[in-house]
Amino acid sequence: MKALRSIPLLSLLALTSCGIPATGVVEAGGPASGTLPLTPVYFVENGALVAVPRTTERPGDPEAALRLLMAGPLAGEGRLDGLSTEVPGVPTAMALPPATDEPGNPDPPSPDTPTVTVKGDAMTIRLPPGMDRLSDIGVRQIVCTATAAYRLTRPSDATVTAEVTDGGGRRVTASDEGCPDR
Repeated sequence: MKALRSIPLLSLLALTSCGIPATGVVEAGGPASGTLPLTPVYFVENGALVAVPRTTERPGDPEAALRLLMAGPLAGEGRLDGLSTEVPGVPTAMALPPATDEPGNPDPPSPDTPTVTVKGDAMTIRLPPGMDRLSDIGVRQIVCTATAAYRLTRPSDATVTAEVTDGGGRRVTASDEGCPDR
């Protein structure tokens, strides 16, 4: 009877001592995932903002999200293709994130793209020349898109305040309070 009790113990020892050494975490590239990261981009549908998920190579990067916004709605997005934008059109080339030599090391910003800086819960967004005379809903699109992207990698319950300076030098301050899906 005593021999029968030791069989499970011997089996466990045999399985745990198979000669494979224990190792720590081995860095071997990006996450094992078949899906690409998404970022919310805010468009207008029936007079209200709606978040549309867009594929991005730079999750958490407000500048990359704003370039996706500036590309405008794509065919097939939204219900019955009813999306529009109040953000003035810009060249399509800005829709793609800038090329990089290495991940995390973007090229210097182009004067034709938006720049975003963040200090604590305060965001400063500078739009390129030609992006001026924004409507109130256009400013909301920019603020909601930039802050939602930022929150992807830095979740917080605190309100983020953004100062948007358009291409003509006009400044508007808004927060992400009231952004859909916040």
